[in-house]
Amino acid sequence: MHTPSLTREAALALLKTYNKEPFHIQHALTVEAVMRWYANELGFGEEADYWAQVGLLHDVDFEMYPEEHCVKAQELLKEAGVADDEIYSICCHGYGICIDWEPKELMENVLYAADELTGLIGAAALMRPSKSTQDMELKSLKKKFKDKKFAAGCSRDVIKNGADRLGWELDELLSKTLAAMQASEEAIAKEYAAQVTE
Repeated sequence: MHTPSLTREAALALLKTYNKEPFHIQHALTVEAVMRWYANELGFGEEADYWAQVGLLHDVDFEMYPEEHCVKAQELLKEAGVADDEIYSICCHGYGICIDWEPKELMENVLYAADELTGLIGAAALMRPSKSTQDMELKSLKKKFKDKKFAAGCSRDVIKNGADRLGWELDELLSKTLAAMQASEEAIAKEYAAQVTE
């Protein structure tokens, strides 16, 4: 069984050492919550803290070291006392983009698949009058997914490849990740407010 290397407080402190932009902190908190939701949904509830920590720290190096993403992270995480297996889990979401570490475990493939998708769903929510995922339906998300100009930085190829790696139809990945964000939206907003006003 996987357990997180750091306490959540230590993981948050590490994240905030290298990430000052509110957007990056919000993304980390979103992926943390989505990974926790997936752990519980997929029957890995006892590892939910581990899945969540991998999500929280997945972009630890991205703001300060974008050209060395998933490579510099290995050094930063090791210095902070993160175990090698957790470092692998965190960094392999950059597979085929910035690193050749392939996701192996289910949790690693979920992170790979859901990371980009949370960005797309978040951007789609901001376009809604409610500014929320709560009233978003799968069909409107699919429309945004098909519009290549919308949230162009969110790689559709990675999302599709992620669904394939999980053995899921694209619709299943979209609907599950949307449900994860809907379930977590209020908690993420509270946590975000606490972290960026400190």
